[in-house]
Amino acid sequence: MKKYLEKLLSGETLSREDTREILLGITREKYNDCQIAALLMGIQTRGATVDELLGFRDGLLETGRGVTLESDGTLDIVGTGGDGKNTFNISTCAAFVIAGAGYKVTKHGNGGSTSVSGASDVLKAHGVRFTDDISVLQRSLDEAGICYLHAPLFAYGMKFVGPVRRSLGVPTCFNLLGPLVNPCRPKYSMHGTATQEQQRLYVHAHQKIGDEYGVITSYDGYDEISLTSGFRLVTKYFEKVYTPKDLGLNYVKPEDIYGGADAASSHAIFDSVLEGTATEARKNVVLANAACGISILAPNLSIEESMGIARESLESGKALETFKKFVTINS
Repeated sequence: MKKYLEKLLSGETLSREDTREILLGITREKYNDCQIAALLMGIQTRGATVDELLGFRDGLLETGRGVTLESDGTLDIVGTGGDGKNTFNISTCAAFVIAGAGYKVTKHGNGGSTSVSGASDVLKAHGVRFTDDISVLQRSLDEAGICYLHAPLFAYGMKFVGPVRRSLGVPTCFNLLGPLVNPCRPKYSMHGTATQEQQRLYVHAHQKIGDEYGVITSYDGYDEISLTSGFRLVTKYFEKVYTPKDLGLNYVKPEDIYGGADAASSHAIFDSVLEGTATEARKNVVLANAACGISILAPNLSIEESMGIARESLESGKALETFKKFVTINS
């Protein structure tokens, strides 16, 4: 570890192989907590490079459990978190809207760390049991059009840095890794970042990974389409700035999409969107994210067409039925 810390102190960056080896060393418990904390803060102080991020990703995938599912191509839709906005479970809700529209989704997620409810929290509250059983995941994907991959069951290496990250209490480069380590390595991904700097980092990472990607950031600091401001979408084929008006939607206020003071409040909002009783603002923010996810899966569609497909899935009740089927299979 000393040689890596000396590199950071001298202003050097670490190579992709360096951070891969560091991750392997962490999982073998070669380093103590002080060394790991020093390394993470050294990287965080100047910001992680693409190769540093991808090296940690390589190590996590190498030491974790991979998943092979039969499908022509699936989408993961998830944000990096850490934006401090505490919205309700927008991406998770949008995932069921996308699946309800007939597309395949392999959603990757975890419990909330900077919000009252993460993806795993809202699903667990509905009786979902997380599994690494490939047969159950495949059945869920085949019959419901969506399966859920609870990160701790697959990215084993994360548990070795968990105590240090909790003790530090500030974001590190590991906060950016979650969306990049989906164990089934989906062909398509829609990832949200909280800043334009993170967006650039993610775009360059996806370019090296070689998948079909879309990376979004809202201009007022949300790691998803919030409709509280304009947002920038960068895909493999184009980059464009949108406003809510471009999607045929109105701007909303931050309090309109706030997740509430506790998990129960956030879960109630999630239910109301799928059940068709949510406020227009909550419904529209889910539709916007679902539509952009669909546009990544089907780049030939216009954003207006994608919005129409997402709206039909939600308003027809298909998204709700998809969610109920998913819960039945996974309970």
